[in-house]
Amino acid sequence: MKRFINLKVITLLLLTLLITACSQGTVNKNTSTTGPTWAQGLSPLPQETVVKVGMKQVVSDAGILIGMAKNYYKDVGIKIEPVQFSTGQEMINQLAAGQLDVGATVTSSGLLNAMSRDIPVKIVADKGINVAGQGYYRLVIRKDLVNMIKDYKDLRDKKIAIVGTASLDEIALARVLQKGGLTTKDVDVQIIRSFPDMLVSLGNKSIDAAMVIEPFVTLSMSKDLADPWKDPADYDPDAQTALLVFGTSLTQHPDVANRFMTAYIQSVRDYNNAFFKNKNKAEIIDILCKYSVIKDAPLYEKMYPTGLNPDGYVRKKGIVMDLDWYKENNLLKSDIKYEDAVDNQYVDFAVKTLGKYQ
Repeated sequence: MKRFINLKVITLLLLTLLITACSQGTVNKNTSTTGPTWAQGLSPLPQETVVKVGMKQVVSDAGILIGMAKNYYKDVGIKIEPVQFSTGQEMINQLAAGQLDVGATVTSSGLLNAMSRDIPVKIVADKGINVAGQGYYRLVIRKDLVNMIKDYKDLRDKKIAIVGTASLDEIALARVLQKGGLTTKDVDVQIIRSFPDMLVSLGNKSIDAAMVIEPFVTLSMSKDLADPWKDPADYDPDAQTALLVFGTSLTQHPDVANRFMTAYIQSVRDYNNAFFKNKNKAEIIDILCKYSVIKDAPLYEKMYPTGLNPDGYVRKKGIVMDLDWYKENNLLKSDIKYEDAVDNQYVDFAVKTLGKYQ
């Protein structure tokens, strides 16, 4: 009898242990999938972290604006604080000083020279490329000159506006001219600091052509001021037009940087789904009307769409070409290489978390 009782006790103990083990297994399984539904397994930061982002709130900033509207950044513990800048150099100074966390910008000698001083500022993701046949950043020709400026060589001695020198804008013009065997010395380069002012200058015929971005390409066409002329795929097919840059405050905090990038890539994918797959397009246009500087919903249907890599990586060839141009024009203080300028680890993390874009 005693032996029978001992056997019952042992059996009960074994059952208890089995139930406990199963319960613990269930708990572990649940804790491994903490995080938002769009990025399961990515836990939010332990406390909300403010990330200051310098941007102009244009369409190429969709990766930030959509994420703000859809709470992707909030889901991973980040609060976005938008910061407006009047000049790119001012933005670069604050990135280098750790006063700004993220910059939505373009390549410039100022940005690259900051990196050459061993300041941990890095190009980390794509923020705008031209799509073949739909270039959102391009040279437009004054409408009444279309029959006169038919080929690249016809640009000689023409007044052409760009927003600044020693930056992507001058590089882009140089590549257009190169197709006609010309350089910037063969044209009258006009520095006009804002795209709206370029349209005014096209209208009063004080310039002949301009390097402009959307929506100003479409607006200049709708007002019969300019012609979109040639496809950028013909004169600058590998260009990396706009960049996402992390300042020292983010490069030194990878937990924040990785979560920011994951939310950014998720937002960019929503943008691609809308404008290139026609999925939830009305929702995304509504978000961009609310958060960007372009408030005219029908305009989004007419504009050339900004290309945004749904997997986030910049075009290596485009960055290398930019670096070569800065070196050839003696604008760099040291021999900075692609590997010094670009850090893909954050995009790697985001793509591993979200999977490759389908």
